[in-house]
Amino acid sequence: MGDSKDNLLWISWHDSAWIPILNPTNVMDYFQSTTNPFYDRTCNNEIVKMQRLNMEHLSNLTGLEYMLLHVQEPILYVIRKQHRHSASAVTPLADFYIIAGVVYQAPDLGSVINSRVSTTVNHLQGAFDEARTYSRYHPSKGYWWEFKETEVKDLEDENKKSQKKSSKDKAKDDSSSAFQRHRVNILLTDLAKKFPLKSTPFPAPNAQLPEQRISIEETSKVEVKIEVKTEPQGNKPPPEKKPRLG
Repeated sequence: MGDSKDNLLWISWHDSAWIPILNPTNVMDYFQSTTNPFYDRTCNNEIVKMQRLNMEHLSNLTGLEYMLLHVQEPILYVIRKQHRHSASAVTPLADFYIIAGVVYQAPDLGSVINSRVSTTVNHLQGAFDEARTYSRYHPSKGYWWEFKETEVKDLEDENKKSQKKSSKDKAKDDSSSAFQRHRVNILLTDLAKKFPLKSTPFPAPNAQLPEQRISIEETSKVEVKIEVKTEPQGNKPPPEKKPRLG
């Protein structure tokens, strides 16, 4: 790719006086302006224009010419630069598109590929250069990576984020004045005095309700204790033997 000053892909052209009145009938006259750097005045269009002929006579000539290729009113016009060999044989050389009155040259495939490849190589070279700054070497240890700078940057970013959050919290606190906060507290205390909370007594853990007491007394009445008295047999004397009468 050549110098950006000589390369037509890096420039654009427009004429503010023509932009409001552009249409398919006068767009070729707009493109053939003497100040347009994309227009070659040695083309066949100038010959037809000087002879005041219709543009249909271009097919009868051979050489360089410009033609209106595509129209999308009211914003887009495409003009092709081509070399005519005969009435039916032409070779396209370049395309120009007019968007909102501004003329640009459409890049060719080689220029697009060259631009994308150079951009990719530039980014890869930057990545390798940055990676090289983190590599370290010592004869006894060998190679290793050291990312202390990145850790310091991460800590600085975290500190900045925390400072921003604290500033936002302070801004929220500053949104209400001390008088407003004091007044709200007074209103809340007045409402609490007017509508106090009703306290409900909680029963003690060992206390029994009256219904439970009644049921316990009834069960105690129904229950009857049966006691059986037993005398120890070991203390009784042996029975006396009576003599038999013959």
